[in-house]
Amino acid sequence: MKPLVVVGDTILDIDIEGVADRLSPEAPVPVVDVERQWVRPGGAGLAAALAARSVAAVSLVTATTDDQDGRTLARLLDRDVQLVPMLLRGETVRKTRIRAAGQSLLRLDTGDGTADGGSVSASVIETLRAAGAILVADYGRGVAAHPQIRQLLTELARFVPVVWDPHPRGPAPTPGVSLVSPNLKEARQFAPGYAEPDELAKVLRDEWAADSVAVTTGPGGAVLANGKRLTMVPVPAEIRIAGHARSDTCGAGDRFASAATAALFDGSPVADAVSHAVDAAARFVAAGGAATLSICDSTAAAQAHVADEGRSAFEVAAQIRARGGRLVATGGCFDLLHPGHVSLLRQARAMGDALVVCLNSDASVRRLKGPRRPIVQAGDRARLLTALSSVDAVVVFDESEPSALLARLRPDVWVKGGDYSGADLPEAQVVRGYGGEIALIPTVPGYSTSQLVGGGGGGGGGARQKQRAGGTPPKK
Repeated sequence: MKPLVVVGDTILDIDIEGVADRLSPEAPVPVVDVERQWVRPGGAGLAAALAARSVAAVSLVTATTDDQDGRTLARLLDRDVQLVPMLLRGETVRKTRIRAAGQSLLRLDTGDGTADGGSVSASVIETLRAAGAILVADYGRGVAAHPQIRQLLTELARFVPVVWDPHPRGPAPTPGVSLVSPNLKEARQFAPGYAEPDELAKVLRDEWAADSVAVTTGPGGAVLANGKRLTMVPVPAEIRIAGHARSDTCGAGDRFASAATAALFDGSPVADAVSHAVDAAARFVAAGGAATLSICDSTAAAQAHVADEGRSAFEVAAQIRARGGRLVATGGCFDLLHPGHVSLLRQARAMGDALVVCLNSDASVRRLKGPRRPIVQAGDRARLLTALSSVDAVVVFDESEPSALLARLRPDVWVKGGDYSGADLPEAQVVRGYGGEIALIPTVPGYSTSQLVGGGGGGGGGARQKQRAGGTPPKK
């Protein structure tokens, strides 16, 4: 099968999250107490990772170098994308957002890397010529401006769909591409003197000699100039309702472009591809945006271990939401899996279309249960859980409770067992804050890991263990 090929500049994206509840005494600026750090591929790397959600084979032609950030990017992309490298001059570009309470406070950009202008390798040429569709994700770092790449794209646009996501610091799209997808701000920079999306779409289509131009307008959807036709493509009403005013829109343009390219790859006409892309981008933002592809640094090793067993939790979440399904999640230590756990998981899975288990890391279990726990290491606990037919994915978290993880995963239903009321859950505010539901399932009497270890738990007749301080359910 021919691959979908993404061409462009790859960036390492980092989110540093914390709490900002006071000002610095040296200056009137917030002090952020850092809680965790998340990493993900950015730029063309993000576009490629998103394309891999839609098609079976994705190749990424991008400029790379062997520094620490470059190696991190390669590891993040390795699972879903075939990396076809060009030479990068300078350091890998890194963009770091400092965030608190769901808001970005500051962005720090480092790295001066640009694509080398010399001859590209035979593997780059072969990959482009083998493409079933091509997405140019330009981030102004030289890949889309490379003379040899541009010559190939001009030639190939006559035979395969080419989508171009432009950048103000990058070159104009090559002639004859199927679709160019600037956002409204970018379009106004490309065509000064014009302000309205419909004017911009028509002017830029002619200026770039493109088959079509879609100017994306955020919550307004997109305006498509396709030949002589002008079409307004709105965001579906149900997605607008589901979205939140403070939703993180990072990566929305990459999701639009990758979804449009995938639709053209599958043979859709441009108008249908743009409609599909508007829907996909809106669902992507409503589901949490680029954060859904992030991995927490503190649990990266555990995450990688779990990923070897199947799809990641965020992949499952994205796929369920893409088809309008209902995502359920539950969490706990699950140390020594027993019938009480199995009962909870089966009931939770019956509430929706997929079940993600949020699993306490080994360090988290020790804090909750004491120095002799866990009995079973996180990797083995995850493997046991993913072997159950009721569990679709497992994600490991390092904190004592999963509020930060839930803020990113955003399940429709959060299930807990034990003697809780909804008000007792420390994560209840997060779940209800994004519009999720909380479901409480009684534990199976007589089963808890603590009783099993102590010899007190065997069947259904034992007394239920009292809930321990700190909100940990007795069944865990």
